Amino acid sequence: MATDLKETSQAIDAAAVMRLLPARPRLLALGEPTHGEDTLLDLRNELFRQLVEEEGYRTITIESDCMMGLVVDDYVTTGTGTLDEVMERGFSHGWGASAANRELVRWMRAHNDGRPASERLRFAGFDGPLEITGAASPRQALIALHGCLAAQVDPDLLPCTADTLDRLLGADDRWTEPAAMMDPARSVGQSAEAGRLRLLADDLVALLDSHAPHLITATSQEDWRLARLYGRTATGLLRYHHWMADTSPARMTRLVGLRDQMMADNLLALAERAPALVHAHNGHLQRDKSTMRMGGLPLEWWSAGALVNARLGEEYAFLATALGTLRHQGVDTPPPDTVEGLLYALPQDRCVVDPARLATALGDTRPAPRVSPYYGYAPLDAAHLAGYDGIVFVRDVPKT
Repeated sequence: MATDLKETSQAIDAAAVMRLLPARPRLLALGEPTHGEDTLLDLRNELFRQLVEEEGYRTITIESDCMMGLVVDDYVTTGTGTLDEVMERGFSHGWGASAANRELVRWMRAHNDGRPASERLRFAGFDGPLEITGAASPRQALIALHGCLAAQVDPDLLPCTADTLDRLLGADDRWTEPAAMMDPARSVGQSAEAGRLRLLADDLVALLDSHAPHLITATSQEDWRLARLYGRTATGLLRYHHWMADTSPARMTRLVGLRDQMMADNLLALAERAPALVHAHNGHLQRDKSTMRMGGLPLEWWSAGALVNARLGEEYAFLATALGTLRHQGVDTPPPDTVEGLLYALPQDRCVVDPARLATALGDTRPAPRVSPYYGYAPLDAAHLAGYDGIVFVRDVPKT
């Protein structure tokens, strides 16, 4: 079997990736099976650099807060702020502490230095303002959306004033209460004020859409896209908070699904602007449904990748990353009858594998599922092979 598999693998570079695809996709996504490993992020950086320089991609987006990502984008496009400030304020989930993420931002800024605006590389976060333990206040996005409209349309058309929004929002810590993730009673998402805010946010987005010709002419396409981001984020957060206060058995399934829906909406908006490179967990980018257990309950929902793929078809491509060992997290040599075990028998330390040829080499063999002793690492699911455009394999991930 290993002899057959050798013919499915190539060294990892942009040319090898593009040979797997019928044409350059609008969104080219690279997944990872675990977070926080700079070895995998260094590989991402090198591959993305090649794809930018050789294939003309103009946006790099990662699984980080879409609002915080604006800070990074300002820095890489115009030099606003310092690298230290950007790494502290421009990333969610602690990603700003990563040396590899820092190097990515540094390189993007250097790449853009001296280039005209039309040729600059852009950065974006595509996650909602959602941490594992809760969600942000909708204040930033909602007030920003109102401000965009107040500057350009007849005040009589606005559904409310900024002061009204401020009063209804109240203190931000009402929204960010950590206990609300597990206790719906601690959420303000179904309060009278939150209900009123959902209606106002919807009216503001409708006003934005209905005045698109004027707003784009009076400002710019870029300002219009930014206002749409504010609108998506405000309505998405208010919807998420509403369901945080839900007490039905479907509560957690709905919440994880809403997060991936926000991701998908942001990715589709980025695809409208320019070809983009995407990086996130495999589970968010796959074409299949995502599954997990939370609080002892099985959850199943459509991933962001599945939602995007339904809209873009061949304009979306997904490379899943697999790894052999992660010994510092207790993940040792994979069993030989798993997908990772079969790949581990290849001679290369790193390679990209054609899933279609891999499936042919496997024939009627059905790889066993790999069981991970580390909750933060998700092995590949052999049942999903048909949904991968490529598999990036890293034999050993050392502690960094």
